[in-house]
Amino acid sequence: MTSPLAAQVHTARVELTALLTEFDPGGAAWVRSVQERSSGVPTVVVLGETKRGKSSLVNALLATPDLSPVAAGVATSTYLVISHGEDWSARGCYADDRAPVPIELAHLDAWVSTRGGLPAGVAPPRFVEVEGPVPLLEGMTLIDTPGVGGLEGIHRELAAEAAAAATALVMVVDASSPFTRGELEFLQQVAQRVETVVFALTKTDAHRGWREVLDADKALLAQHAPRFADAPFHPVSARLSSMAAATSSPQVATTLRVQSGISELQGALALLVARRAVMLGEANTLRALHSALGTATLARQDRARVLRSGAGTADELRGRRKNLETQRRTGQRGWSLRLRAEIQHARLDSTHEVARQIRDTQAWFRTAVDAADRETLAELPTQLDPALAAVATAVSAALAQRVRQLTERVLAELFSATELTALISQSVRREQVPLTIRPVEKRPSGPEDRLMVVAGASGGAALGRLALVPLALLPGLNLVLVPLTLGLGGGAAWWMARTRGHMADKVHVKQWSTEVFAEARSALDQLVAEQLIDAEHRLGDALDEALARRVEQVEEELRQVDAALRLDTAERSEQLRATERQLAVLTAGQERAAMLLARMRELGDRH
Repeated sequence: MTSPLAAQVHTARVELTALLTEFDPGGAAWVRSVQERSSGVPTVVVLGETKRGKSSLVNALLATPDLSPVAAGVATSTYLVISHGEDWSARGCYADDRAPVPIELAHLDAWVSTRGGLPAGVAPPRFVEVEGPVPLLEGMTLIDTPGVGGLEGIHRELAAEAAAAATALVMVVDASSPFTRGELEFLQQVAQRVETVVFALTKTDAHRGWREVLDADKALLAQHAPRFADAPFHPVSARLSSMAAATSSPQVATTLRVQSGISELQGALALLVARRAVMLGEANTLRALHSALGTATLARQDRARVLRSGAGTADELRGRRKNLETQRRTGQRGWSLRLRAEIQHARLDSTHEVARQIRDTQAWFRTAVDAADRETLAELPTQLDPALAAVATAVSAALAQRVRQLTERVLAELFSATELTALISQSVRREQVPLTIRPVEKRPSGPEDRLMVVAGASGGAALGRLALVPLALLPGLNLVLVPLTLGLGGGAAWWMARTRGHMADKVHVKQWSTEVFAEARSALDQLVAEQLIDAEHRLGDALDEALARRVEQVEEELRQVDAALRLDTAERSEQLRATERQLAVLTAGQERAAMLLARMRELGDRH
């Protein structure tokens, strides 16, 4: 936000809050509470394809080597939330009600990677919080997402969710080649959900042609993701930054830091995030002011209409009150039946959505298991946690949209647009059920494994004897044939047992995943049922309250009309002029807030 606009927004916020305090103290108190909630620490999310140097870049930005584990395996289920603290500390956090687990920084690798090494009986966390005395973190929280894997398939949704919630997004690409198709598709997907993106072009020290890659990246953005065509690129080298920290020569260190580009990216993030944080906080407060001023304006409009009314208006209001009371007695059942029918349709659609999401994810996982080698198979179970988290996010979002639509269909006749928006915000819950996945147990060896070893040894020995028959004809080699035969038999037995064990491990993982998917579907079905029951109760109560409030509003307006009719002409005219002056001031204030909000949106679109 430019300095002149920032000054105008600040002045408008102060003056409009004072104006609202005069005319509506309750509304002003609500605006101040919104302002306090908007002052949180901004968040920067770092993500990208695997092996792009995300963690190395995070370590360089924070000037803390080895903080975020580098090349720590495919850590698809865990990400790092790094914030400022007086001392270094870390803890593993879970999606359910389990208490965070303290972590020693020296053992962080074991908690965020798939290499293993967790304490016995401890499940992998959903994310790990790290705090430390890093100057850059005084103004932001940094999220390193090594756990989202590549930007392909099920992981893309998780990356998009993380990006949408960020104040700024650092998209890490490397200098070896231009954007991949997965990266471009991801940027297309998040174009409408992400406000601010900064690109970090890593490993520039290792690729002399990085400038040509940069030009190609910009051209691809202009063609496939024009929303980010003007986003800044920062060529960086985490390796040069590490060399600068390790050298004993101040002159060499300075040169390496400049060449690394890390300091420039640090400054850009600090400036960008600080500006965005201020802009978002001011925008939220201005939106609250605009809404509260609108409520106060409507109240003055009603008062002006009452003061202008005559005996005919009183008769009209009495007729409205009678109609509403009749409607309350006879129409409530009709609205309730309509609401219940809409809820049942939403439940059926949501159940089908859960089944489809689980079915697609299960098909993806089974295909991955079939194609996995031994190392990949060991890592695959950790990928189910983020995959099912993405499913829960999608189901919750679809459910919220269905509740929003049915609320509009059922209650639009009883509520104004403003009231309906408020009611939807109360009824639509975006809860995400914590899907706790129990770890896959090691497959126990059974009689079949021992039988396969014996069969492999016997078969291998027989093949060995057959292969060595020609050698048996040579004199003096009989003593050598026995150990050779046993060696060939042992090798064959090992190979057959290993192959059979790998196939059995795949079957074991599939059986485990079947149980996990069944548990996840049950939990998501329960989420749908609970949220729709809750929505039905809320909306049913809203129906009762709406009809009762309409009657009360008519009765209150009747009292005001009767009071106005008792005033003499001069007194009524004086009150009308005062109300119209207040109305003009409030309307101008609301228009001023709307104008500034439009300018802030325009500025945000350009950046």
